[in-house]
Amino acid sequence: MIETWELSRVYGNRTALRSLTLRVEPGEVLGFLGPNGAGKSTTVKLLTGMIKPTHGRATVAGFDVVEQPLEVKRRVGYVPESAALYESLTAREYLDVIASLYHQPRATARQRPPSRGLRRGLAAVRDFFTPRTEAGIDELLDRFGLADARDQRLSEFSKGMKQKVLIASALMHRPDVLFLDEPLTGLDANAALVVKELIRSLAAQGRAIFFCSHVLEVVERVCSRIVIINQGEAIADGTPAAIAARTGTTTLEDAFVKLTGTRDAALVTRDLLDALGR
Repeated sequence: MIETWELSRVYGNRTALRSLTLRVEPGEVLGFLGPNGAGKSTTVKLLTGMIKPTHGRATVAGFDVVEQPLEVKRRVGYVPESAALYESLTAREYLDVIASLYHQPRATARQRPPSRGLRRGLAAVRDFFTPRTEAGIDELLDRFGLADARDQRLSEFSKGMKQKVLIASALMHRPDVLFLDEPLTGLDANAALVVKELIRSLAAQGRAIFFCSHVLEVVERVCSRIVIINQGEAIADGTPAAIAARTGTTTLEDAFVKLTGTRDAALVTRDLLDALGR
C-alpha cells in the first residue's frame, strides 16, 4: 500500500528526511514515531502529495506520488495534526464540500438516513465499513455522536467535536490508505476508544494505516509495527517488543528514549524546578 525508495526532502541547507526506504503492507497499522522535528510531518506530506521529494520515489496504493498525485489523493484519507476548518459552515455543509471534492453522488452523500437512535461506541464502528458505496454524511455524523449538532456552525464546536468532523471527512470516501497525525487530540475517552477500534477494523479489512503520535502507550496498543525516525533518518523498525528487546529495554517508551537520545524525564524535571527556583 505504501512504498518508498531513498525518499528525501531538503529545505535549503536542512535535510528534513534522508533516504527513507519503507514498505507498508495491506492490513498493517504502522506507528511512525520520532521526536519533534524528526521528519514525521514531512514524510506524511510527501506521501500524500502535498510536497515533492528532493530525491527518491514513493508510491501509495500503487500510484506514484509525483507522477500521479490526484490518483493518490483519491485513495487516501488524511487527518492532520492541526487543520483549519471552514468554521462558518455547519458540520453537514462541511462534509458536503468534502463529498463534492471526492466526486461523490450528492444523493449518496446527503440522503443516507441515520441509524435508528444515536448509535455511539464500539458497536457503531464494527459495521461501519461494510461492502457498499461511500458513507452518507448523516450516517457518519450519527456514528460519531454528532447527529444533534449537524446543523450547528463549526465555530460553535468544541475541539473534540471538530476532531470528529475531521476524522469523518477522512473516512467518507472509504480510502485504501489512512494517514493519521495525532488523531486522538481533543477526543474524550469514549471517542478515543471508538477511533482505536475503528483503526483495528479498517486494518482487518486490508486497509493500510499510517499512524503518527507522541502518545507511545496508544501506539504500542494499536500498531502492529513501529518505525522510529530521528533527525530525518529511520533508526528502528519492528514490533514494539522487538524494538524494546533490541535496545535492552522493557517498554517502547524506554526504547524510544534510548534510541533518540532524549534526556531522562526526571533530570529534565529537576532542571526545570531549579530554573523556577523550586
